[in-house]
Amino acid sequence: MSQRGGRHPTVFNLCNLPPWVIASRQFVSDPQPIEIQGVREGNTFLFKTLDALDDPAERARRFDDYLSVKFQLHHWQQESDLAGRSIKNSYLRFLRGWGVDSSSIEGAVLKGWVESRLGIAATYHRGKLAGSEESESDTRYAIDRMKGAAFTNAINAQLDLVYAFMQYELARRLPDQRWITLWRGVNDVEDHEVIERTGKREMVVRLNNLCSFTDDQERAWEFGSTVWETQVPIPRIFFVSEFFPRSILKGEREYLVIGGETPVRQVIT
Repeated sequence: MSQRGGRHPTVFNLCNLPPWVIASRQFVSDPQPIEIQGVREGNTFLFKTLDALDDPAERARRFDDYLSVKFQLHHWQQESDLAGRSIKNSYLRFLRGWGVDSSSIEGAVLKGWVESRLGIAATYHRGKLAGSEESESDTRYAIDRMKGAAFTNAINAQLDLVYAFMQYELARRLPDQRWITLWRGVNDVEDHEVIERTGKREMVVRLNNLCSFTDDQERAWEFGSTVWETQVPIPRIFFVSEFFPRSILKGEREYLVIGGETPVRQVIT
């Protein structure tokens, strides 16, 4: 894996593969399942329940109900102000916050989850991150992460289950499929680290540890003057908005993708 510039995978993570493997271009060409330690084993009742359901919308509702009970998210109105706030700030708040601004406090918490579980460091949050205490962007990122997690009930554990549920759903909906074609609109191509140019319109870039894509090429043009197309490994998909009914989370065909080295092709209009 290239070690030029930017922030790189950390030494430790909480999953079955080392961070430099997950973040490598080799992983893109030969993806392997990623499992967060203890998540499936500690929630066997949930996944057995899901196995018995054929309706995807019902599975999403059961998943939301399960998290609500497990983390007491439905009791927030009965608690004191501080305790109630920590329960109210569920995984849904952070996913909705990302949809508004990926450099928000909610965005910092989601990027922090990727760092803590997969060991892949964020490279951008309100500015390029340098991995230095003297960096203003790094300081803002650290503060946003602390603010977001301070009044939340086990948010990383909630996000562990979000990822496990997404991988479960992808396996059921796309059996035996290892990649999915997605698009990303960008305005700041020069701000992305280009690791290698492999063709006139093809290159390998280092993406932020979590970033947004869509499965609608036309929609991608709404978010940038340049559109990249890439084959995203299924295990790098953290969240799919369309997997939740609109009553839970308004879907906008958005995919949140775990980053690292990624081959992309520039789309020509």
